[in-house]
Amino acid sequence: MSLSVAIVGSGPAGFYAADALLKLELDCRIDLIERLPTPFGLIRGGVAPDHQSTKRVTKAYERTAQAEPVRYFGNVHLGRDLSLDELRQLYDAVILAVGSPKDRPLEVPGAEKRGIIGSAAFVGWYNGHPDFVDLAPDLQAETVAVIGNGNVALDIARLLGKTRAEMASSDITDYAAAAIEGSPVGAIHILGRRDAGHAKFTNKELKEMGALSDCAPIVDPKDLEAGVPADLEERDRRLAEKNLATLKGFAELDPGGKSRRVVFDFCAQPREILGGDKVEALRVERTRMEAGRAIGTGETWDLPCGAVITAIGYRGPAIPGAPFDDRRGTFVHDDGRIAPGLYAVGWCKRGPTGVIGTNKADGDLAAKQIVEDAGSGGKPGRDRLKALLAERGVRYIDYPEWKRIEAAEEAAAAPGAPRRKLVTIGDMLALLDENRAGTASP
Repeated sequence: MSLSVAIVGSGPAGFYAADALLKLELDCRIDLIERLPTPFGLIRGGVAPDHQSTKRVTKAYERTAQAEPVRYFGNVHLGRDLSLDELRQLYDAVILAVGSPKDRPLEVPGAEKRGIIGSAAFVGWYNGHPDFVDLAPDLQAETVAVIGNGNVALDIARLLGKTRAEMASSDITDYAAAAIEGSPVGAIHILGRRDAGHAKFTNKELKEMGALSDCAPIVDPKDLEAGVPADLEERDRRLAEKNLATLKGFAELDPGGKSRRVVFDFCAQPREILGGDKVEALRVERTRMEAGRAIGTGETWDLPCGAVITAIGYRGPAIPGAPFDDRRGTFVHDDGRIAPGLYAVGWCKRGPTGVIGTNKADGDLAAKQIVEDAGSGGKPGRDRLKALLAERGVRYIDYPEWKRIEAAEEAAAAPGAPRRKLVTIGDMLALLDENRAGTASP
């Protein structure tokens, strides 16, 4: 009898888990259950819209989705349309691959003021994620502070510094492109509490900051004097050497007549948001490094700014029926095993670390564990899921329907752009209903 496996979440972690099961050549049926109509998770909703080469990994995921044992159930929301307990009753194994879609909060006085935006929300907004279409961030500010020293902070700062022409080959939403183009921002500060050698930028992304047509990177040479930190392991040391060389090049650049600046502020710890109801300034404390840790010195200054975007980490969603570590923002598990027949992969297991390919090892391990734990199977799986969704009137989206959404987005793209995204679930369902009506027999 076939083994029935449900994978909740269709981002990289979910697809790698499905692919790992396929490679074992088991007699199994694999159902990808996704709360949005659209698959691919952070590849669609999180990767920067001007990084189209990174998005090409979906070609591999597509082969997995179209494999015979696999089915896609989009627009099915765990916790709304069915519970985790119900899903576990239907399937021999359930893999949670729900990522870390929530922002880690900025815990300083004044963080509740208007103008404080988490990076998950801001990135979702410019990427057309249905959850954040109505975010409407106020970018009418001369200075924006971006808190964080990783690639997400770089993505946000780079997009705020790009011209409309530079974004023409991306899939940024029209409303986000217009808001950025119409913003009076002249300075974008990237603040990190540790020194330049400990920054988590990958060098390829850091170098992009020096290639913007109307935005110059600004680095204080004094921030580079400490050199490569002694506490780094070899791999991190090599990355730090490359980053410091790139930052040194930025420090030597002439910003010329460029209208926008990206200012790198290292050893800068946010301490308070200042202003009335809305942010007016960020109080920052100078830090010093001690054994790899940032220690406050007591020296502070105020950075006037009209918006603060936090890129300081993410948290997974708590799901009734799965034990959750609120401090870490991940499920409680033993090497991926949450409970009998229930597993975690990706960021909801490890936290928001690594790159896209890092999730592959989680999928390989989960597939191996399922083989060890599940026996010969026997639960109804897909057939009962379909019946249950029909009983509850849930309009799920299958993979051919997703392909129709994708085709419509590509057909609507401006010249040079890969797609013009549909950004609301209502619009996606309306498109599919129109197609269905148009192909119906008279």
